[in-house]
Formats: sequence, C-alpha cells, structure tokens
Amino acid sequence: MRKILFAALLLAAMAVSAQTQDDPVVMTINGQPVLRSEFEYSYNKNNADGVIDKKSVEEYVDLFVNYKMKVQAAKDAHLDTLKSFKDEFASYRDQQIRPAFIEDADLEAEAQRIYAETKHRIDSLGGMVKPSHILIMVNQRATDEQQKAAKERIDSVYQALQNGADFALMAKKVSDDNGSARNGGELPWITKGQTLPDFEKVAFGLEPGQMSAPVLTQAGWHIIKMMEKGGFFPYDSVRTDILRFIDQRGLREAIVDRKLAELAEKENTTAEKLLEAKKNEMVAADSDLKYLIQEYHDGLLAFEIGNQKVWDKAAKDEAGLAAYFKKNKKKYAWEEPRFKGMAYHVKVKDDVKAVKKAVKGLPFDQWADKLRTTFNNDSVLRIRVEKGIFKKGDNALVDREIFKKDTTVKALEKFPIDAVYGKKLKAPENYQDVRGQVVVDYQEQLEKEWVADLRRRYAVKVDEEVLKTVNKH
Repeated sequence: MRKILFAALLLAAMAVSAQTQDDPVVMTINGQPVLRSEFEYSYNKNNADGVIDKKSVEEYVDLFVNYKMKVQAAKDAHLDTLKSFKDEFASYRDQQIRPAFIEDADLEAEAQRIYAETKHRIDSLGGMVKPSHILIMVNQRATDEQQKAAKERIDSVYQALQNGADFALMAKKVSDDNGSARNGGELPWITKGQTLPDFEKVAFGLEPGQMSAPVLTQAGWHIIKMMEKGGFFPYDSVRTDILRFIDQRGLREAIVDRKLAELAEKENTTAEKLLEAKKNEMVAADSDLKYLIQEYHDGLLAFEIGNQKVWDKAAKDEAGLAAYFKKNKKKYAWEEPRFKGMAYHVKVKDDVKAVKKAVKGLPFDQWADKLRTTFNNDSVLRIRVEKGIFKKGDNALVDREIFKKDTTVKALEKFPIDAVYGKKLKAPENYQDVRGQVVVDYQEQLEKEWVADLRRRYAVKVDEEVLKTVNKH
C-alpha cells in the first residue's frame, strides 16, 4: 500500500513540475501562486484592441494584485460559503457546462420525438389540406341589405365558376382576402383547428380538384377549391424548423435535465456532482474556459467585498460623509453662487405664501414630501414644483428672480403664477448640497485605505523574470 501511495504522490509531483515549467508562477499573493497563463488571460482581456485606457504589462501588475487581494479578503471573510454566492456562481457555471451534456444525437432524438408526436396527432385528425378560396367579406354588424348584396355577389361568382371561369383569375379579381388573392386564392397547408370551424368542415370534406358551393363563416362567404390533401410533411422537410423550435422553447434545458437525472440514477450520484465533475474535466482541457469561470467566481467575491468595504458603505455612512465633507470643504467650493430652493407655479395667489409657509423651518430634503401631502394629495394638482440646487442657466424662473438675468419665462398652462423660495449660497452648506461628488470622493478614499490595509496584510512577491516573458513565450 505504501509503495502505491508513494508512486501516486511521485506522479502528482512530476505533473506539477511539468506544469510549472510550461506555465511558471509569475507572482504569489498571500502565499497563493498565480500562474503566468492566468495573468496573461486577465491582461489580454482587459487590454484588448478597442480598450481606451490600455496598460503595459508592468502597469497592469498593481491593478491585478489589488484585485486578487480583494478576492482573498472575500475568501477570508468566508463570503464564498454563503448560499447566495454559491447559487449565483452555480447558475453561471451551469450556463457554461450544461450544453456539454447535449450531443447531436440527443437533439436528433428530440426532434424525431416531436415529429412523431406531431405527425400522429395531425394524421389522426384527418391529415392536412391545401385549399384555395374566394372570399366575399361580410361585416359582423352588416345590415340585412348588405348581407343580401354579399350573397348575391358570391352567387354570381359561383355561377361564373360553374360556367368555366378560371378559379385563380377570379380569386385575383374579386376575393376580399388580399393575401391569398395575389396567389390565385391559394392558402398554406392547414390542419384541423387552425381555421374557422365552418370553413374547415367543408374544406376537409372536399377531394383534390373539387370545388364547394358558397360557404358562410364568421368572415363572410367563401367558395373553396381543394388543391391537395395528404398526411403530415416528411421529416426531412421540417427538421430545420423543429430544431429551431427546440431552441426557441428552451427544450435543450429539458434534454439536459433528463440526461442528468438518468446519469445520476445510473451512477448513484447527484446532478450537482455531475456538473462539477464535468466542469473540472472541461477546464482541464481548456484554459480559457478555466479562467473565464474563475473570473466570474472571483468577480462575484470582489464585487461583494467591495460593496461591504467601499461602495455601499460610503453611500450609507452619513457620519463619514459629513466628516469627509467638513475636512475637504474647500474642494467643493463653487465658482459662482447657487440657489438652493424651488421654482414653483400655482393657480391662485394665496398659494404663493401657503407654499412658503408649508416648508419654512423644514430640512431641505423634507420639502418635497411636505408639498405633496399639503397641496397635491388628491387628484387635483394645486402646484407644480422644481426643487434643487440651481446654477445660472438651469431654470429660467430662477435666472430671472434670483440671478437677475433678462430671460423669458414660459407660463405654464393652468398654473399662471410663478414664484421662487429658498436662498442664494456662495458655497455648499453641508455635504447634502454636493452629495454625489462627496460620495464618489469618499469611496475613493475608502478604496485607497482598504487597498493599503490589504497590502499590509498580504505578502506579494512578483517574479520579474517571469513577468518579462508575458505574451513572449
């Protein structure tokens, strides 16, 4: 037993050695090796033709290292053990792996099955017919006089046909079914249940070459001539359509489910284990697929840890945003004054003061709710309001009333009285006045601090000699 185990370990070591020679380690991060092929995959994908901010290999190293450290931080936080992560990653993995369980023979078998079922159903109902018809339309609400005129017209057409008139020429000349009239009245092949019951009853009773007397349906009066009758189409003539149907209806997934269930029962395992085994088999043979799946795996982790440490954290950290703004207030100075308030339009003069009274003393971010509940709380609108922080040129009414520009304000229909309320500011009062900018800047600071902490936590070693061989071996 010891000899067998030793031999197995020796073979494994030899395999690793061979891989390392062909694909050397370009860097280690927290003791984890990164092969040159993985770095190349990431570099080439993110610096392909068309990328605006292309990096050199040396410039890309820091970006790659930062990314891998975030992934490691997510793993250290056990985010990869969460059910939500496992489910989302498994869904992506399945998109890449499940199609491999379908072979051409499986699709062909499914197409044959669908064909056989369809053929049996159609043939058991009487097969298919290819009729031509001439239609004289009768509106459902036609008067007695209009109905009589339509009947006289169809009888006249029928009499002409009885006297030897050519059916196709007559259809082109008089039929109200413009689509079929262009083809001499010819309709496509039909099966029972595809058309009007009264039309169908007569059509399926005709023999090829036979013509019916006038038939009344919901659409009007028809004269039907049977062109051909037969069973369902031959398989080869509809195979392409059936394969398209399989794709459109998502039936490939049903085939995979069926195959996985059969294999799982046969091998006494689970579909999940079969999918994971297939993934391992495929990525061992295709490095691009390996790194594509790993990229999604790591990307999910980096995104989640980034949200926790930077993006969501910054957006929700009101105290942190306020402190950052206070410390960097000069950074957000305006070149010109702004107006913090609202431009509004009312129907009656008394509402000009009523609006000001309603919001006076309230925090700016509560104005909108107060105005809505006070003035526009039912189906009748009393005011129209535009609230915000305005610079010159943003709003004509603000330009005229606050910035004293000679500008024309277009009157609003039904709201003829214009007014403004608020205050003119030389600089932002607090971070809420420039919240969007502060959030972005605060996120950038948190990102820098987090990366610096990761650099302290995780040892990084880059093999400069291997790095020189990237894309050059």
